[in-house]
Parts: sequence; C-alpha cells; structure tokens
Amino acid sequence: MGDNRPMLSAEETTIVLLSLKVAAASVVVSLPPAALAALVLARARFPGKTLFDALIHLPLVLPPVVIGYFLLLGFGRKGPFGAFFEQVFGLTFAFRWTGAALAAGIMGFPLMVRAIRLAIEAIDPRLESAARTLGAGPWRVLASVTLPLALPGIVMGSLLAFARSLGEFGATITFVSNIPGETQTLPLAIYNFTQTPGGDAAVLKLCAVSVLLSLAALAASEWLNRRSRGVAAGRGLM
Repeated sequence: MGDNRPMLSAEETTIVLLSLKVAAASVVVSLPPAALAALVLARARFPGKTLFDALIHLPLVLPPVVIGYFLLLGFGRKGPFGAFFEQVFGLTFAFRWTGAALAAGIMGFPLMVRAIRLAIEAIDPRLESAARTLGAGPWRVLASVTLPLALPGIVMGSLLAFARSLGEFGATITFVSNIPGETQTLPLAIYNFTQTPGGDAAVLKLCAVSVLLSLAALAASEWLNRRSRGVAAGRGLM
C-alpha cells in the first residue's frame, strides 16, 4: 500500500501558513507608504532628497539585527510607538505575528520603493502634462495616468517584497523572538529544527517549501517585467 501521509505535518503546515500571512500583511501595510516614497523620489525635488533616499535604502545595508533592535526599542510595549498603538488601536507588536509582519515589511520596503520608483521614472512626463492641460488636477493625474502606468512596477515591487519577507530572519527573531504558532516563520522554524535532534527531515521539507515559494514570487516578478516591457514597446512608450 502507498504512503498516505501528508507531505507536511500539522506543525509544518502551520509554519507555512503563518509565513504566508506575515508576508502578505507586510506587503499590504508597506505598499501605500512605499508608493508615496517612490513618487516623491521620482518626481519631487527638495533639499535633503539624497538623505531621504539613503534612509529608505538603509535596511539593505544595515545588519538585520540592528533593525530588529531598533524595532524593539520603538515598537516594544514600553517603546513610544508600541505604547501608542496598543493604547489607541489595541495593536501589539512585540512577540506577536504583527511584529513579524512589521519587521518583514521594513526589510522589504527598499525593494518595493525601488521597483515602483523605476516604473514611475519610465513614464513619459508628457502623458501627465497632457492630462493636466485637459483640466485634470494633480490627484486625478496620479489616479488616472501615473499609477495605472506604474502598475507593473507596483506589482513587481510587491512580489519582490513578498519574497524578501518569506526569508526574513534577523530582524524578526530580534524583535519578536521565535514563538511556535505566533512568530515562528519559515526561516525561524528551519533554524529551530537544525538545533533539534532528528529535525533534518523537517528542515529539508521546509527548505524545499521556502525555495519553491521564493522562486514562484521571483518568476512572477520577472514574467511581469518582461510582459510590461513588451506592452510598452508595442505602444511605442519605450
């Protein structure tokens, strides 16, 4: 008789589902500020723009544990932001999956901003100028011209940030620890199983799932990038 055991145990399934929830939440929460930051960097001119750009990309070069420590100071229960969100919204970040989503969102934020910024910079400014000459206000130009044309970059940036969130380890374990069923995402679970006798089988399965999910997100991002280039070339926009 064949082996009817599921590929993943109940514990491993919980880890995968939690990882997907954390990654999805991190993308949803970070997308609006990322789009705004990308728009400012692509279109605005102001003193300190270089510093602003550097601050946004800081998570790419700082050790993740540094980001996690700063999050612990700011968004812990006694931190200024953590106390504010808990008192006003009843939202707790420290040692919760919401904190894991926050850490993942910050680490993936620069990738999202960069993809959206490049998409906005690729838009012909004459299209926006034409909309303004027809009487469209700034917000209408943004909603009807800029964002629709930048949509491939927005989706691509979201997918890259999603893939990055799936692999986030250092900031997460520093900020919210490694709590099974609450903050133990794929990288944290893999680390935990490598320290557990007889955990090799679980490590291999979770590594395979992690690779497949990340490859799927990256492949979707690359496919979208090529498709958007083809559409733009067909319309004579590139």
